[in-house]
Amino acid sequence: MTIKINAFAIVMPLAFATVPAQAADVPAAATTTTTTTVAPAATTSIVLPATASDVLRAGTEVPLVTAEDLTTKGKALRVGQRVQMTVAANVEQGGVVVIPSGSPAVAEITEVRNKGMWGKSGYIAARAVSVRVADRSIRLTGAFNDKGVTGTGGVVAAVAFVPVAGFFTTGTSAHIPMGAAVKAFLDEDVSFKR
Repeated sequence: MTIKINAFAIVMPLAFATVPAQAADVPAAATTTTTTTVAPAATTSIVLPATASDVLRAGTEVPLVTAEDLTTKGKALRVGQRVQMTVAANVEQGGVVVIPSGSPAVAEITEVRNKGMWGKSGYIAARAVSVRVADRSIRLTGAFNDKGVTGTGGVVAAVAFVPVAGFFTTGTSAHIPMGAAVKAFLDEDVSFKR
């Protein structure tokens, strides 16, 4: 006695579980027995990186202006002194204002040289440190400076007529006025929500 068994397994991937199964044409005479073992599908998670429009990248320009006068006149500036600045224009990414105009920023004096005898001019150097947006401080980079006019021509002329006069001839003080434009750049990536 011969027994014929029709055994077919229809396996649907989990991704298509919501699609109704369609009837399969099963051959009338199948002569083999098939055993199919289906392992459970592994659960996987997909982690997508943040899109470029949700991150303001390091190196993005942040236009600043000084919020106070800086000068070597009066010899009041010191290395390490903090200087107040503000953001001059909105910094945007994908139509979203990430750093609004008027946000407070800070710079630091890195070098000061006062004017002096023999035509020596004053010099100021500073670097951008950070900008504050809401409750977050964002690191900045970028340097700016000013040098007064040297009095070398005056020293040469004075020495030609009265040798001791060159000692009393000085250059001018360095001066960065309030409202002076300064280019700073982001020193870190800044993530934001739309």
